[in-house]
Amino acid sequence: MSETVSKTYEQDGEEARAIAQTMPYYPFKGIPRFYDIGGFLAKPDVFQQIVDIFAARYKEIGIDAVAGLDARGFVLGPPIALALKKPFFMMRKKGKMPNTVESPPYQTEYGPRSGMCIQKDAIKKGDRVLVIDDLVATGGTLSASIQLVQMLGGIVVECACVVELKMFIDPPSDSGLPSRTKLFTDLDILDVPVWGLISEDVLTNEAVLQEDYKDDGEEH
Repeated sequence: MSETVSKTYEQDGEEARAIAQTMPYYPFKGIPRFYDIGGFLAKPDVFQQIVDIFAARYKEIGIDAVAGLDARGFVLGPPIALALKKPFFMMRKKGKMPNTVESPPYQTEYGPRSGMCIQKDAIKKGDRVLVIDDLVATGGTLSASIQLVQMLGGIVVECACVVELKMFIDPPSDSGLPSRTKLFTDLDILDVPVWGLISEDVLTNEAVLQEDYKDDGEEH
């Protein structure tokens, strides 16, 4: 067995800490630390390393299909699916694809969202599905994706993200932060694992802002 397949990659491990240095954070939409994947997308060797890490992990676990979330999951999911030689399916916002099923509405750290959609024939009963996105915070978007897979009779093997904000996993009740654990418990999907390569603990690279930097973020 090759070293690439057999190696276990840990959250915030040596590779993750190096990748984190390519992801400076910015103030955006009033959020003081917005983590953008554009940093590593601009570095083909780092982007390839991330694809290799995810492909190695899920080659061992075993999957039938990869689903990517609108929109940054469309950037990350296809190269991972190609590396695994598995089909890729899009989970999109309502009204963007024909012949779809729609998840219930969901809540994110930015506010409420209408349901996520996937085409009805994308997933077959019993399919083992890997869900890909760039970042997980409150888990609202991932919860919608899990429900979609289950609606079609599939099984979510894992939800995988480059970045996992651990502060939302199970915050103290008096913190005012939404709890991903509570959300998944309420939806009866707590058994679905979530894995992130990098956490906020090692994302310490503050962007150097130009004098004309503008926090002009809109819906994303």
